[in-house]
Amino acid sequence: MEHITLLLAIVIATALVFDFTNGFHDTANAMATTISTGALKPKTAVAMSAVLNLVGAFLSVEVAKTISGGIVNEDGLRTEVIFAALVGAILWNLLTWLVGLPSSSSHALFGGLIGAAVMSAGWSSVNGGTVVTKVLLPAVAAPLVAGVAALLATRLTYRIGGKVTGGAQEKATAKGYRAGQIASAGLVSLAHGTNDAQKTMGIITLALVTGGVLSPGSNPPVWVIVSAGLAIALGTYLGGWRIIRTMGSGLTELKPPQGFAAQTSAATVILASSHLGFSLSTTQSCSGAVMGAGLGRKGGVVRWSTATRMFVAWGLTLPAAGLVGAGAEFLTKQGTWGVVVVAALLVAGSGAIWVLSRRKPVGHGDVAPGSEDTAPAEPAGVVTQAIAAVSPPPTAAQAHDLSATIPAPAGPVAADPARPATV
Repeated sequence: MEHITLLLAIVIATALVFDFTNGFHDTANAMATTISTGALKPKTAVAMSAVLNLVGAFLSVEVAKTISGGIVNEDGLRTEVIFAALVGAILWNLLTWLVGLPSSSSHALFGGLIGAAVMSAGWSSVNGGTVVTKVLLPAVAAPLVAGVAALLATRLTYRIGGKVTGGAQEKATAKGYRAGQIASAGLVSLAHGTNDAQKTMGIITLALVTGGVLSPGSNPPVWVIVSAGLAIALGTYLGGWRIIRTMGSGLTELKPPQGFAAQTSAATVILASSHLGFSLSTTQSCSGAVMGAGLGRKGGVVRWSTATRMFVAWGLTLPAAGLVGAGAEFLTKQGTWGVVVVAALLVAGSGAIWVLSRRKPVGHGDVAPGSEDTAPAEPAGVVTQAIAAVSPPPTAAQAHDLSATIPAPAGPVAADPARPATV
């Protein structure tokens, strides 16, 4: 760690702050459905997720190498560019957390990095092929693949569970699903640590390369891996309760079989992508899986108004973080005073968002099953009706679930005695 300048130390600290925000912003990926179905208590869930995020950070460095040497050209890149990129990513993470939208921390980081690099050295500094194949294509494919897998897994789960009859057997089956859901949630947390902690490792490694501390193509040092793992674990433990509420009950109402299917599908997609070096958005994978599980249950309703706002946030993440990163880089190019101004704007923006969040705080009590602050009911949309139309008829074991989802038709309306009958 010798020859680290003050600016490089500031960049490393800022990268760890981003990693921290990534942790509490993305806790919902692993634990929202586990909490909403009552499989785990909120604080227990986030503590478990934090430990597994830390463990996952040590499992691979493939994604870190994609970021540190793939998205932008290292040659001629200034350390200030990394700082500007992180400013854009952090502010977008905090803004989407404030409104409770599960946007992609990964794409916020990529957007900030691309915008800052373009402002610093032009479009030639960005490896367009890598961006398309390892960022954009996975961004489109991940939620679709995870959603379809969760939909099919939910159908299969309910078909198998439909053969169980009797109150005692049904309770034992529900208990088994909750145990499976806890295991699959642990797998998602492990996958999140494997995929997302590496992104901060890659950014710090890239900063060390631009600062001349490491040679291009180097793997992340051990101290970088440890610090990134601890930062994301601490952020995860604090819990992003606003986004957990959206993921757990804002998109759709989930039962334990659906939660198990959603998390298993998402974990499989995330771990496979990490192994292949794709810098996947765990948020998009888990959100797609949740919606797929919601559509997979007969009578399930996805709240498309919430989903639409989430899709819009996904689409805005790259360009919005890129614009902020480019603006921050424009200031840092002016010299030391520009770096100071950007740092002050980051602190002021983060403080303002925190103050706004205190006007209507959301804690662990607001995300537990049965909490009063839940999303309002929404009528089934076109997609939900189409999925339901091709669903197999419900089994006897599902009758209880359906009675809570589809209300009984109202009886005939009594005639108004004040209005005379007409012939």
